[in-house]
Amino acid sequence: MHTNYPDKYITMGLKIAYYRKKAGYTQEAFAEEIGKSVNFLAQIEGTGTVRGISLETLFKIAECLNISPAKLLEEDL
Repeated sequence: MHTNYPDKYITMGLKIAYYRKKAGYTQEAFAEEIGKSVNFLAQIEGTGTVRGISLETLFKIAECLNISPAKLLEEDL
């Protein structure tokens, strides 16, 4: 994926991993919860790749983590 904002995607992925772990989910359990593959979630959370997600997926992730979608887009944790 080509983007002018790779750091923002990586930061969002790290936030997803942070809130997922804080909520007590493994990658496997959370991937199932949001209806995605473990590989997809690992790519989003990983710092070695830039993987975009749809707003629908962003909203589903936030809903499952019981946080505002904005939390995943903010600059600070």
